[in-house]
Amino acid sequence: MKLRLLTVISLTAILLVTGCSAKSGTTEGQASNKPAEAAAAQTNKPKEEAPPAAEPVTLSFYVGGGTLTDTEFKIFFEEPVKKKFPHITLNLVKPAEGVTPAEVLTSSDVPDIVYLTSGSYHAFQDLGVMEDLTPYIEKNNFDTKRLKPVLLDTIINFSKQGEIFTLPFSSNVAALFYNKDIFDKFGVPYPGDEQLTWEQALEIGTKLTRSDNGVNYIGIDVQNGPASLQRSYGIAALDPKTGLPALQSEQWQNVFRILKQNYDIPGFVQGDKYTYDRDAFLVDQNVAMRPTLLANLIGPLEELRAQGKPLNWDIAPIPNFSDNLGVNKEANVHSLVISSVSKHKDVAFQVLDYILSDEVQRIVARNGRVPAIVAPELEKEFGADIEVLKDKKIANIFTTQPSVLHLDPNENYVSKHLTKAIEDIALRGVDINTAARTAEDLILKELETVKKTK
Repeated sequence: MKLRLLTVISLTAILLVTGCSAKSGTTEGQASNKPAEAAAAQTNKPKEEAPPAAEPVTLSFYVGGGTLTDTEFKIFFEEPVKKKFPHITLNLVKPAEGVTPAEVLTSSDVPDIVYLTSGSYHAFQDLGVMEDLTPYIEKNNFDTKRLKPVLLDTIINFSKQGEIFTLPFSSNVAALFYNKDIFDKFGVPYPGDEQLTWEQALEIGTKLTRSDNGVNYIGIDVQNGPASLQRSYGIAALDPKTGLPALQSEQWQNVFRILKQNYDIPGFVQGDKYTYDRDAFLVDQNVAMRPTLLANLIGPLEELRAQGKPLNWDIAPIPNFSDNLGVNKEANVHSLVISSVSKHKDVAFQVLDYILSDEVQRIVARNGRVPAIVAPELEKEFGADIEVLKDKKIANIFTTQPSVLHLDPNENYVSKHLTKAIEDIALRGVDINTAARTAEDLILKELETVKKTK
């Protein structure tokens, strides 16, 4: 009996163990199949759709003023934008010679973005083609405090009722460019690293204005274009308070006086020629010193170097009047505008926003433009990626600071009379006081005509 009982107990135990093992095996088997079942379930699960790719957009980019070479457009705008926004293509608009901005902006292919300088701003404002950027600034949380105060104040002053019609791209400061070969040829020391007065610059220029082997060399053209010397003081032809001509003020008299001293240098005026353009310095290479804005020469100098025709040159601080030393010329802002008839305004503002990022502004600085944003560390990298600026006296660009641009919405109407006064002084021997009085009379008549037509 004991044996039989033990056998029953053993069989029961075996059955229990086997049953448990079988149950346990089933559970493990189910668990081991879960990954496969999960994979199958995942395979059968409807796939989530990827976010739709951004629609390709082509934005027309029009240079409405200032100097922007094809290479600069590619480096500053085309390449960075394409890298950041693959769906956006910037197309540089190049109108045929003689086509006016008004014709470009009323054509079938209206530019989306317009690149301007301070000098061309009012002409485009008069055309009424600028989009107010204030709503886009607010919508995109764009921080205007990142912009250099002198540039921000200038663009705000451009507005009529508090609008912001443009955002700065770079600060186009001035410097004194000089041809070292001409200095060497005549044994004249180069300009130093201290800011000169205009009188001191003229003294050097007098030593370099001479003829040699049939070439007429010009030491310096302080004017560099009609009425540009006024930018050293930041003055307008019209008194900002009264709106009346102010050409007999002490500062304007200083402007005319320095111009006359320049014209009186023997050999400076040649026939009807009394001002010398960029090609005289860059191509003809018979002008020793050119006081001008950085963008006017750095890009073209780099292109000349790339062509195997390098110029032996360097930079000194821009001269100024003796009672205004320590100051550069007033702010010349290279800025970006969105056309009011663009069909892609939101996308265009994305581009403007990105161009003012630290990333792109570093590219701007390293390729020879002064950044528009407050970032002193970027100015230390100025010119690092542009071969033509290697070993140049870069520090001389930053020894002076620009002032806020003066505002004169009627400047386009009166500038021709300033040009006539300067021409009379240079070519006809008209004295300063007479030239100023005559110009003021003509300006008053011009303003009366303008009032009647508005």
